[in-house]
Amino acid sequence: MAFFKSSNPAMQDKAFEGTTFPGMTNTQAMTVNGTLNRFGFMFLMMMGSCFFAWTQFYKGSNPMPLLLTGVFGGLVVAMIIVFKKQWAPYLAPAYALLEGLFVGSVSAYYDYAFKTSYPGLVMQAVGLTLVVALVMFLIYRFRIIRVTEKFRMIIIIATISVAAFYFIQLIASLFGANIAAFTNAATPLGIGFSIFVVALASLNLLLDFDMIEKGVQMQAPKFMEWYCAFGLMVTLVWLYLEILRLLSKLNRR
Repeated sequence: MAFFKSSNPAMQDKAFEGTTFPGMTNTQAMTVNGTLNRFGFMFLMMMGSCFFAWTQFYKGSNPMPLLLTGVFGGLVVAMIIVFKKQWAPYLAPAYALLEGLFVGSVSAYYDYAFKTSYPGLVMQAVGLTLVVALVMFLIYRFRIIRVTEKFRMIIIIATISVAAFYFIQLIASLFGANIAAFTNAATPLGIGFSIFVVALASLNLLLDFDMIEKGVQMQAPKFMEWYCAFGLMVTLVWLYLEILRLLSKLNRR
């Protein structure tokens, strides 16, 4: 039986299938505090590897090995977690470390590229990401936007479409082709696209919060705390990178 839906690949409606059992005690079930603690631990691990990648960049090292390790290593680990939720307590921390290598390399590159024209770009992107996350939590908490079935479906379709678009762009770039170059351009169309994707990533947070809340209500097992923390990190990292990209476009105008 499908209980929950989310556009985050890690937060699909089938995430809890086979994980809830009659008679499960409270000590065996996931909690909101437990999920937040797991997320906080993962966040610290990500920041540690992020700082490592950042310092390596400014020591003159080529950022591509760390960046590619983070991208493809994180993708592999994420896919395993999605299909093997029970392994989340062991793999989610590894995902956080790999994601930190990617985020730290990308952030260092943006900081270096805009050091003169836009000092503080990275910190501003971090600050805006935290503000947006807080605002979206309050919107969810006070039910300003209700996570209905129709709302979920719209976000799911839009997110899958953007993910497919990015994947096609990535594959094409590996063969030297530049598809839809407007997405990287500081033009009204390119900026509009970034605003749309930032808004989409922000709305994904509502679905993530909804899944965590309902997972607690369903008394999902403790390992789902790691799984939900992993899913929330996926969305927040995506939001940060899109905000970083948007701010860089606005600076180039």
